[in-house]
Amino acid sequence: MSLEPTPERAIVRAHREEWARVVADLARRFGDLDVAEDAAAEAFAAAAARWPREGVPPNPGGWLTTTATRKAIDWLRRESQRDAKQQAARIMLHDDAHEPTGPIDDDRLRLIFTCCHPALAMEARVALTLRLLGGLTVAEIARAFLVPETTMARRITRAKAKIKAAHIPFRVPSAGDIQQRLGGVLAVVYLVFNEGYLAGAGDDPVRADLTDRAIHLGRLLRTLLPDDGEVAGLLALMLLTDARRPARVSRTGTLVTLDEQDRGAWDRTLIAEGHALVRERIAAVAAGAGPAGRYQLQAAINAVHTEAASARDTAWPAIAALYDRLVLLDPSPIVRLNRAVAIAEADGPGPGLAEADRVAEVLDGYHALHAVRAQLLHRLGRDDAARAAYDRAIALAGNPAERAYLTLRRDRLGRDPLG
Repeated sequence: MSLEPTPERAIVRAHREEWARVVADLARRFGDLDVAEDAAAEAFAAAAARWPREGVPPNPGGWLTTTATRKAIDWLRRESQRDAKQQAARIMLHDDAHEPTGPIDDDRLRLIFTCCHPALAMEARVALTLRLLGGLTVAEIARAFLVPETTMARRITRAKAKIKAAHIPFRVPSAGDIQQRLGGVLAVVYLVFNEGYLAGAGDDPVRADLTDRAIHLGRLLRTLLPDDGEVAGLLALMLLTDARRPARVSRTGTLVTLDEQDRGAWDRTLIAEGHALVRERIAAVAAGAGPAGRYQLQAAINAVHTEAASARDTAWPAIAALYDRLVLLDPSPIVRLNRAVAIAEADGPGPGLAEADRVAEVLDGYHALHAVRAQLLHRLGRDDAARAAYDRAIALAGNPAERAYLTLRRDRLGRDPLG
């Protein structure tokens, strides 16, 4: 039996592994994101037509890059008779070494920083990143974020136009400010992951296509920036979180919380990889690499959760201590709410509720606040207040699995000691 992949599978694999590289290479060569995107798409369409007939080339990535380059040159020549563009197209035919345009000479890293430039709105950064680096179609991105395809297309078009009009350079920031800009890149990737892991609205409680794309981008960043602690931390965080996905939603579509999940269903391969990254960062910090950042601390918290054999075995004091460190770096209300949960488990529902109430006003429109308060109120024997809090949480929740879970918990009040 042949172990060679079918042409169809080879194309799918090439799209996953080579799309970002091809688009980034074309963007550097031609300085035009529209040309890069369209030519890459045409190259993959050509592969879909030719590989089943002619066979998969020995170097699929090289074949796609060469084909896309020719498509781009042909398009520029057809598009107009602009001498400057035609001259540039002829120059780009040569594979001469180019001058580095950043501290790390990789086209994909330049493309990431271009897509995530702070001059662009966050929604535009996410859309461009998914399109140009993740390889999702406009329709797929629109469906993931529950907007019409025409709206998403306009959003992407406007973002690319702004890059061109503002002369945003296609380069990695200088070594002096790469850390400042990298934070924005990581925020985009994590936003994509979170939207996939617990969709804010719509009929699907989990969107695996988005979590998979975010992890793919995290792996890419890890390849490009292997010594960066926050890159490793974000990848570890996503792996340890996604490892629990198989146990997170019941067959009836109800959310299953961490304490009730079947830990035997967790993906142990992802957990092992995530733990290895966390251990690597602990060793690096101990060796003087600098204090852990927010993603490393969140990864460490998830490592504590995933190393416990059962919910009862969870080292809550350790988690609370990690949240104490995290809140110093990120004193946002969400982090403080999560810290309240850890305090409730480590010290009891009274101290936990007191901490949650400190962020109640600013988080009043956030369903998770009311869900946390409902559970803690029930543990304190205040079921009437707990029922009102559950009602508020249900009204605010956009995810169907969460609504089902919260409704079940509310209806158990008075007869379920766990609430």
